[in-house]
Amino acid sequence: MDYLETLNPSQRAAVEQIDGPVMIIAGAGSGKTRVLTYRIVHMLRHEVDAFQILSLTFTNKAAKEMRHRVMEAVGSEGRNIWMGTFHSIFSRILRVESDRIGYPRNFTIYDSDDSKSLIKTILGEMKLDDKLYKPSNMLGRISAAKNALISAEEYLGNSEFFENDDSSGRPKFGQLFKLYQDRCFRAGAMDFDDLLVNTHKLFAKHLDVLNKYQHQFRYIMVDEFQDTNHAQYMIIKKLAAVNENIAVVGDDAQSIYAFRGANIKNILGFQKDFPEVKTFKLEQNYRSTKTIVNAASSIIEKNKDQIKKKVWTDNELGERIRVFKALTDNEEGKMVASAIFQDKMNNQALNKDFAILYRTNMQSRSMEEALRKLNIPYKIYGGLSFYQRKEVKDLLGYYRLVLNPNDEEALKRVINYPTRGIGKTTMEKIALVADQHKVSLWQVMEQVNQIGFKNMSAVEDFVTMIKSFRVMLDRNAYDVAMHIAKQSGVLKSLYEDKTVEGIARYENTEELLNGIKEFSVGETADEDGVLRGNTLADFMADVALMTNDDKDKDPNQDHVSLMTIHSAKGLEYKYVHVVGLEENLFPSQMALNSRQELEEERRLFYVALTRAMKKLTISFATSRFKFGTIVNSEPSRFLSELDPQFLHFENMFSSGGQFRESGAASKSGSASGLSKKTLTINRPQPRTVAAPPPLDPNFEPDDTSNLQAGMQVIHQRFGAGNVLLMDGVGDNKKATIEFAEAGKKVLVLKFAKLKIVSS
Repeated sequence: MDYLETLNPSQRAAVEQIDGPVMIIAGAGSGKTRVLTYRIVHMLRHEVDAFQILSLTFTNKAAKEMRHRVMEAVGSEGRNIWMGTFHSIFSRILRVESDRIGYPRNFTIYDSDDSKSLIKTILGEMKLDDKLYKPSNMLGRISAAKNALISAEEYLGNSEFFENDDSSGRPKFGQLFKLYQDRCFRAGAMDFDDLLVNTHKLFAKHLDVLNKYQHQFRYIMVDEFQDTNHAQYMIIKKLAAVNENIAVVGDDAQSIYAFRGANIKNILGFQKDFPEVKTFKLEQNYRSTKTIVNAASSIIEKNKDQIKKKVWTDNELGERIRVFKALTDNEEGKMVASAIFQDKMNNQALNKDFAILYRTNMQSRSMEEALRKLNIPYKIYGGLSFYQRKEVKDLLGYYRLVLNPNDEEALKRVINYPTRGIGKTTMEKIALVADQHKVSLWQVMEQVNQIGFKNMSAVEDFVTMIKSFRVMLDRNAYDVAMHIAKQSGVLKSLYEDKTVEGIARYENTEELLNGIKEFSVGETADEDGVLRGNTLADFMADVALMTNDDKDKDPNQDHVSLMTIHSAKGLEYKYVHVVGLEENLFPSQMALNSRQELEEERRLFYVALTRAMKKLTISFATSRFKFGTIVNSEPSRFLSELDPQFLHFENMFSSGGQFRESGAASKSGSASGLSKKTLTINRPQPRTVAAPPPLDPNFEPDDTSNLQAGMQVIHQRFGAGNVLLMDGVGDNKKATIEFAEAGKKVLVLKFAKLKIVSS
């Protein structure tokens, strides 16, 4: 079959338009990759030389997939196309031309670790505080400047930049930027941003080189054009200036990477730079049901800055989008896990058919724990399981050490975090003595003065701090955990890092403490079944089991995918859960300062909705823990912006882990209009307790699986009592019992030894 016959009219028109500037607006699920591939195939079959085609992508995976499809259609000629990521293509050009701008052709490319190491060295030489001038933060600011094509010299000469740096307490940033750039140049090295900056510089300063590549690349195609930054677009414009055979492909409705420097103005203003542009809109969605497509359209139409299009589909109507309201984020996790379990059973679906999408990584904790409890395997896509993230393991390392100072792995992890002047040499001395005397590192550290070590005040202070934490161990788990997080300096260190990554690490630590707070509200039964408050030791025992589960996971196992919405772009799943639809979470509190920021959040929501093929569920919680305090949450404005005809509102309330569904579709369409039902418990009135019969020395407890309120029981230690209230199910089933002498007790039946006297 002719490849053109497999295309719909819009796709075919975009493929056949080879010459001149072309903009292809590819709606979600509209077959964009097929159009890109066949467009190249069409060029090659119309006598275009493969060496004259430049195809730019954003990921190596996309480039590899596209080249594979082209070669399937045209054979080995597909190898000759200049196809790859911006960085790989520009690196290839610079390997040939770099001597023109003073770099050796075998220049080194620094990765982020190399760059961070160089920044640390320069900070030391400048005698600057690395807590104020945090290396990762400084690199982020340097990167932002480079992507805007602002050189170190230009930065230093700009008084406005200096005033902003001075007011933030970092007046030396411009000098740091200049030194960093000079040192890279002296070392014959470029970082990833330099691959863009130096390509632009090469073309700007050496017109003969620019002319060479303008004539070499007669045809240029750019995928995911909405994600290009200023530097990338300026280079593309220069290359396309002679032939103007440039085709950009993307979707303004899926522009979600402004925090990485992406500039939506590139796609919105493309026609101004290329007035003769022919625009093709791929509006037929092949992925999702009519309901999902129409609901997504109803949200994105609220954006002011956009290229208007009408996405449609011939697919089935499909179910309305379910909206779940939970009381807490933990209950939200239970609802999602329960819904996945039910959909698997009802539809014979596989785990891999499901995805849970969230705005921030910290939200994965409640989802992970709920999935574990139902034995549903999962995988964190593009990240680590919550308890495997470095910042989480660092704080857990403190908790491990406080519980067991002889835990040497925990000690080595936290001894100099945050930096407190206990370096490698000091620890080697301590380790040598510990090995000689066959004792732990901690035992040596407790006696550094008696041993005769010099300059060990930092070690003494650390030992004193850990011992002060140990005094608190019998207190509530959260109180101890928060005290350690603050007094160790961990929270302060994380809070000071204002990079995107730094903010995420701080949020993850906050979420760990939120989890401990919720855990501490519960109780643990002792050997008699009597409940006591949960301690930090109880929490760490719980976490140890969870992290062990992570190690046992089979990477090839059928699993549910968990990921941020940013990571989900380009993917699709039959069943999708979008969680945490609350104000200040989604949309993010940091994105409410301008209409442009809010519109990007709305585009992110649009991306989340359009990942779903068959069934879509949205959920939110009315309260979340924030550093140990329950904070009420409002439903996201995005919920009320969705057309209510596509929604089915549900209230699901938990009782001992069981969920029941109620309510039909809301006519109002307002998420806040969900009726809040209350659960009432009929508590039986206490009855007079009969005199206890004599205790049998061969006391044997009864089966209490059918124990009910109103029954009379005998406990080996507490004597006779009356059951006032039953709560929970399974292993969590509890009884509140009024004992004649011991008073009221709450017993976990799994552990309590009770004999039933009467019913």
